Formats: sequence, structure tokens, C-alpha cells
Amino acid sequence: MDEKVIEIKYLDPNMPKLEKVGGKKSDWIDLRSAEEVHLRAGQFKLVGLGVCMKIPDGYEALLAPRSSTFKHYNVIQTNSVGVVDETYCGPDDEWKLPVYALKDAVIPKYDRICQFRIIEHQPEISFKEVDEMSGVNRGGFGHTGSK
Repeated sequence: MDEKVIEIKYLDPNMPKLEKVGGKKSDWIDLRSAEEVHLRAGQFKLVGLGVCMKIPDGYEALLAPRSSTFKHYNVIQTNSVGVVDETYCGPDDEWKLPVYALKDAVIPKYDRICQFRIIEHQPEISFKEVDEMSGVNRGGFGHTGSK
């Protein structure tokens, strides 16, 4: 498997550089707030992440909050998961995290608030209508138990 290269421009020379967490096999890469953010409960903001990137052709990035983002900052990502395609790569195309504050919140500058990974675009697909499904019935949504 050949390594994919992501071109990156840091919009702040003091922004800590991106790095894979846990070594070479890490799937997700943390991104940081490029500004100190103060929000009141119920406010929305696009939080700048301080980077512009050009991901490889044929790929897209998934952007999601870190598991501790709500716990530490009382914000949720408004679109649950963001998608950045390879065409969003101009000099003013800063990556941003859309957040909504459920309580008053402060996000310090350079704190890690979200993460991303790249995936290949979905292959060409088609749909085949059938009268019956051939798989084993699992009982429907929410029936696999809680333990």
C-alpha cells in the first residue's frame, strides 16, 4: 500500500503540527481550535481549525468530535460528522468545526477538539430489488442486547 500525501497549510505559525496518535497505524488525527472560543448556552459557531488541506484525489475526510469534546467543552458538532472532499483545498478553505453549546463554554486556543480520517470515495454501486432478504434475522433495530 503506497502512502497518501496530504498537503497542509498552517494558518498560524504557532499552531502545533498535526501528528498521528499512537504511531503509524492510527486511523484518526486530532485537530485543534485555532482560537479561544467563548460561547453562551444555545450559541452556534464555526470554530476555525487553523489549517487548509488538500487530500488526495479520490478520497474524502470525515470530521468528528473527539470522545471527550462534549465532556470538556459542553459543545456538540451540529452536523454529527463533517465531510470534506478533495476539492475543498483553496488558500482560504480553512477547515472548521460547527459547534452548538449546550451550556456556557470556553474552548482554549490550541486545544484538541475534533479528529479526522480520510477514506476512499464510495465505489460505483447499484440497487437490486428483492422480494425476500437472504440474511439471518437479528430481530430489528435495537435488539442485539445491552451487554
